[in-house]
Amino acid sequence: MSWLEWIQGFAGASIIEWVATLAGFLCVFLLIKRSRWSFVFGFVQVSIYSWIFFDVKLYSDMGLHIIYIGFQIYGWYMWSNHQDQQGHISPVKGSAKEYAGFGGLALASAAILGLAMSSYTDASFPYVDAFTTCASLIAQWLLTHRKLFNWVVWIIVDIVSISLYWQKGLHPTSALYFCFLIMACIGQYTWLKEFRRHNSEKHSTHLDKALS
Repeated sequence: MSWLEWIQGFAGASIIEWVATLAGFLCVFLLIKRSRWSFVFGFVQVSIYSWIFFDVKLYSDMGLHIIYIGFQIYGWYMWSNHQDQQGHISPVKGSAKEYAGFGGLALASAAILGLAMSSYTDASFPYVDAFTTCASLIAQWLLTHRKLFNWVVWIIVDIVSISLYWQKGLHPTSALYFCFLIMACIGQYTWLKEFRRHNSEKHSTHLDKALS
């Protein structure tokens, strides 16, 4: 694709796609900050994208974003019950067995969904679309439950999504997912740093109590 076509792709994007893109950026930014307010912007983003993906025949992604609407409400509730006095949540590690199980579930469900979409719909890139759908649901579940390595799953999803949305002509969305990729790497680093700090403080508190 030439630079001219690249620029024209952005210039021809709808205002509603730009609104969803901005809301998505703010959502991930606040997730990195471990703030429940991320779910407010997330609600706006996924509501708009439900319609956008229907329009471009990415039906798995459309269904995913409809489910995401419920996740935003659930996430607000879960994080509200686990935030500290500053309004932030603390990540929890999760077990290797747990992550492996979710990985297997993502691949198996993507294969089944991809087969169904290719057989019964006119979906574009059914298996790739199905993978991003299933892996994103797993990542969202891990995120909602504050699991430390949810960001690794998001990194994989973002890499696949960048190419998928670009090929469908959703250039601002593709650019958004490139930003998501960078922010997911930052999010993993930030959450890991906070997890270690929180555990260190907890260990020091327990040690002080034992010595007192």
